Amino acid sequence: MPPIMHLLEPRPYPSRLMRWLSPLIAVIATLVTGSLLFWALGKPPLESFHIFFIQPLTSSYGWSELLIKACPLILIAQGLALGFKARIYNIGAEGQLIVGALAGGGVAIACEGSDSAWILPAMVLAGALGGAFWGAIPALLKTRFNAQETLTTLMLAYIANYLLAYMVNGPWRDPEGMNFPQSIMFSDPALFSPLFEGLRVNTSVFITLFAILAFWAFNARSFLHFQIEVGGYAPAASRYAGFSANRTAWFTLVLSGMVAGIAGVGEIAGPVGQLNLNISPGYGFAAIIVAYLGRLHALGIIAAGFLMALLYLGGEAAQVALQLPAAITGIFQGMLLFFLLGADAFVDNRLRRPLAA
Repeated sequence: MPPIMHLLEPRPYPSRLMRWLSPLIAVIATLVTGSLLFWALGKPPLESFHIFFIQPLTSSYGWSELLIKACPLILIAQGLALGFKARIYNIGAEGQLIVGALAGGGVAIACEGSDSAWILPAMVLAGALGGAFWGAIPALLKTRFNAQETLTTLMLAYIANYLLAYMVNGPWRDPEGMNFPQSIMFSDPALFSPLFEGLRVNTSVFITLFAILAFWAFNARSFLHFQIEVGGYAPAASRYAGFSANRTAWFTLVLSGMVAGIAGVGEIAGPVGQLNLNISPGYGFAAIIVAYLGRLHALGIIAAGFLMALLYLGGEAAQVALQLPAAITGIFQGMLLFFLLGADAFVDNRLRRPLAA
């Protein structure tokens, strides 16, 4: 007897309620699977979850670190969400973050010794231009040569990593840094000011706050946002209405690159304080999960960003308290994305058993 095959059949009218509930389903499935993982590793699940999700938030330092990690994730995800709505898939925000950090760091290094108040604004501007430039490359390749932006943005992320390694190992390496691949430590005029004494959270959070308000207003009030959504959901209708697909590609890729570049400056002028090989723990890639978990909505991305930031903090706490490897953070991120995609698949489709011949 031949095996019985089941097929996914598109639903004529996917449930809007279930689409918004699918992130919650994904989180619950991740927690259930995570408890089984802790049990298989010989760790008490309840104690492990307390260390992973509660312990990091029991001090002001933990909340400060949560903000530090959530801000770049939210900032980058806001830009990525616009492109995803138009089905422009920028997978290389990590590279745009790095190039933005290089551009901003170059300003800080060039202005070493100066106490001008314009150094930090110039760094932010340079970071925005650097990230926008790195986003413009795949935009050009897509609109001119029809190259898939999924591949070009990802490959450019690797190039950005090698460029960073070259600069901190060569021209910008700190001569007094004991041969470590890092630049000089930036002076105070090139750093964001701490908000509270003894904590690392700094004034860069206001950039993220401004971006949230700006993207919310753009999504709610802009006709260009309407064009972007139409282009993603109904390409034929978009072409019939005269909306330019090329302009949408340029706008979304350049804008998402720009905000990723600003996030890069927020790292090197904030908690890192210099250029080195570890300026980002993968924020550009994690922001993809944040964007989809937040349903590509400016406000939903905030909650998703804090959840992803908590996974970073919990992973660090689990390494110390539970003696688990650093990969535990990536495992939870991967499970969250897997279950989210799975839940969305069944929101858009239903399982059908074909009729026997």
